[in-house]
Amino acid sequence: MSISSEHKPLGKQVTGSLPMLPPVVELNVGGEMYTTTLSTLKKHPGSKLAEMFTGQHKLRTDSKGRIFIDRPGTYFKYILEYLRSNQVPTQCIQDVYKEALFYDIEPLIKQLEDSPQMFGERVARKQFLAHVPNYSENIELMIRIARAEAVASRYSRVIICVVKTEEDAARCQDALNSLDMDKKSVVKFGPWKAAPSIYDLLDCIHMDVKDKGYKISLQAHVAEKGFRFKSQGFFHIIQFTWW
Repeated sequence: MSISSEHKPLGKQVTGSLPMLPPVVELNVGGEMYTTTLSTLKKHPGSKLAEMFTGQHKLRTDSKGRIFIDRPGTYFKYILEYLRSNQVPTQCIQDVYKEALFYDIEPLIKQLEDSPQMFGERVARKQFLAHVPNYSENIELMIRIARAEAVASRYSRVIICVVKTEEDAARCQDALNSLDMDKKSVVKFGPWKAAPSIYDLLDCIHMDVKDKGYKISLQAHVAEKGFRFKSQGFFHIIQFTWW
């Protein structure tokens, strides 16, 4: 009895002894095809990638018999490049770092963490943001407000108040009370005890919201008539563009 092509299995699990694989291995990583040697894949004993090919793990093959790894194939070329020549990638650093963590390649993880791009993100920016109370929660609150106001509208505008010191926070309190009386939602960031300025934090907010896939722009808040406070750079508008 023949089997129609639409019912043929696309792949199978490899459960046999993987050391019997040929010295040259064909891989399908997330739809990207690679050919390399078994010794390259096992270059760093103890890594997850090397362990995959010790015979201790069940692997899948695609319909052509290639070992299938269900990870983003685009960045696997940088992993292979490092395994082959110890060359640390200089582009797509954050994405390659995620893959290095997944494959648990410790030397590459450490070298990426020491790169200028990762060092600036991990040590400088993240440590600064750790000093800003409820930073991540405020980002999510700002997005929720914007989405709630997006019904039948091209834009959403969210007012944010950014204050670095306790003195600034006290000076803004009347304005916050005024906006609250007008039933306008305001997301407040700060105060914090670290060197970066208000505009450094605004850059971080802009960067992190854009990284979540939103199209936004930053505008100065223009005080309306009767607004009982001069904003002095503390109040800003984050505008979300939906279409």
